[in-house]
Amino acid sequence: MTIGALLGLGADEAQVRTAMASAVADPVFSRTTRCGIAAVRVETGSGPAHRTLDEVIERVEAVDASPAAIERAKRVFQRIADAEESVHGHAPHFHEVGADDAIADVIGACTALESLHVDAVAVTPVAMGSGEVTAAHGRMPVPAPATLAVLRGSGLAAVFGGGEGELCTPTGAALLAEFSTVRPDEIGAARVCAVGYGAGSRDPADAPNVLRAVLLEGAVGAQRDEVDILETNVDDVTGEVLAHCMDALFAAGARDVSAIPAVMKKGRAGHLVRVVSLPADVALLSRILARELGTLGVRCIPSVHRPAAVRRVVRVAAEVAGERREVAVKVAAIDGEVFSVKAESDEVRAWAGDLGVPVRHVARIVETAAWRELEGEGE
Repeated sequence: MTIGALLGLGADEAQVRTAMASAVADPVFSRTTRCGIAAVRVETGSGPAHRTLDEVIERVEAVDASPAAIERAKRVFQRIADAEESVHGHAPHFHEVGADDAIADVIGACTALESLHVDAVAVTPVAMGSGEVTAAHGRMPVPAPATLAVLRGSGLAAVFGGGEGELCTPTGAALLAEFSTVRPDEIGAARVCAVGYGAGSRDPADAPNVLRAVLLEGAVGAQRDEVDILETNVDDVTGEVLAHCMDALFAAGARDVSAIPAVMKKGRAGHLVRVVSLPADVALLSRILARELGTLGVRCIPSVHRPAAVRRVVRVAAEVAGERREVAVKVAAIDGEVFSVKAESDEVRAWAGDLGVPVRHVARIVETAAWRELEGEGE
């Protein structure tokens, strides 16, 4: 349902199909209706499989998808594994979520989201459903224990009930928890750009079995943003190892990472590695620090970030070397006055590479076009 909803918003269907097909057979995308609502249905048709987390991660790393989508998918399965371990007291084999179709669904959803180049994702309260569901461990009440374990600490709100059957699975909960970056009340006035509906397999007569996604263009701001600061001191790693660790932290969702030169005990040269993390990502990022740097301890300092500016993302058309494209541009304003525009670096680098021109040349043209467009809005 998640993939279908994102495809309805305009996600790159070719990229999604390629990523999913590299995990299972070519998926089937179809248009259908649920209670009169047109929606996109995604089917993989693969069979069951039981895998460990390491086996699932190995499968994910082998798919034909962007590095960002692969890292995001790995984080989704890590969330599910952590939830399963908290429920069962050990790290069990994945059952339903270890199957090829589940791997394809997760990598497809992550690829679809990455292709939309959104600046933020807000998730409204999640309907849980009611009744019972049959799983590998027997009959379970709805919501399933693993679903609740995923949602615990995610910051997402849940609505118990809302319909018969299981309305949110552990995989669905993990995707929503991973995608969410802001609260719904942090979204200001916005323009509706697109609406997508993803169809579920069931078709009850009394309610549309769909997931709705809405693409908005507008302001995203917040009074406060809870973050944690992770710190560790290292004096026995090379610059290459440190750079690789920083890349891994960013890929895993770190808000910011810095390595500050420091003089350690006995006068040894070292670094203070500082990571800005969402509270839900502390455990994952701490493991990366320990694994990549060999550090024996990570300090966690709760903090509150209060942004002074309101930000939004707009797509701006510009022309470089006779070629015209639209590029995402981040716009920041204080009290309604724009003070900063910055072209999305990945898109600028890709365009510059295609044309064989300097990145700063493309960025300057795109940002000049953005300023011109914003000044026109002010008039």
